[in-house]
Amino acid sequence: YDIGKRVDEKIGDYFSLTPKADLVIKPYDPSIEQFQAGGSYQSGTPDGSRPGTFNFNAYDLPSRLTTGNVTLYLHEGEPGHHFQISLAQENEDLPAFMRFGGTTSFVEGWALYSEQLADEMGLYEGDPLGQVGYLQSLLFRATRLVVDSGMHAKRWSREKATDFLIATTGIARGRSQGEIDRYTVWPGQACSYKIGHTVWNDLREEVKKKQGAAFDIKQFHEVLTLGAMPLDILKQTVRRRSGIAS
Repeated sequence: YDIGKRVDEKIGDYFSLTPKADLVIKPYDPSIEQFQAGGSYQSGTPDGSRPGTFNFNAYDLPSRLTTGNVTLYLHEGEPGHHFQISLAQENEDLPAFMRFGGTTSFVEGWALYSEQLADEMGLYEGDPLGQVGYLQSLLFRATRLVVDSGMHAKRWSREKATDFLIATTGIARGRSQGEIDRYTVWPGQACSYKIGHTVWNDLREEVKKKQGAAFDIKQFHEVLTLGAMPLDILKQTVRRRSGIAS
């Protein structure tokens, strides 16, 4: 909750719109926590009557570093999944498939972009361990590209992929094994995070270069209200809204 308060103090400098739905934080149910990621988001209702929920994983706590708490909050909560999903749901002008649907590279790419915003907001100032957690997250996403491709294109074994993830990131075996098992049954999903993040960053830099001093990051972020979309459509939409010929 302390992290949320710090984010709330900065969020008005980056967003002109915020969700109606509140955000609550709670642990996974113990019956499922062993098989879940470090955190996840469950959407609230479009009218804001039920809040969005940021679930965090309390399983095997000694293996989980607190250095990544800020990064995890911005990814799963504000302005990550909570903003992206809620703002689309609350736009009644969109067709249902855009209000409630999702494209993984868009959704998870935005969440990684939100982690980056924590650094830009100055949330790691005076917090070198938090900065380490952010850099660890970037390393983790890059390593995912390797192990996902390794298993599904190069036919790596479960053990080889797990050992590579541990050796590269330093993440404890229990969590690393859980991650690898997830990628095993969901080919390509782990790659989509960094691919989407790259597109969000490239688009922002493209708009900034075109608009110069007139660039408004709040206006750039308003594309979230148009719902999740394939990355090629996102490029066309941002360029059209920004006056850039596609």
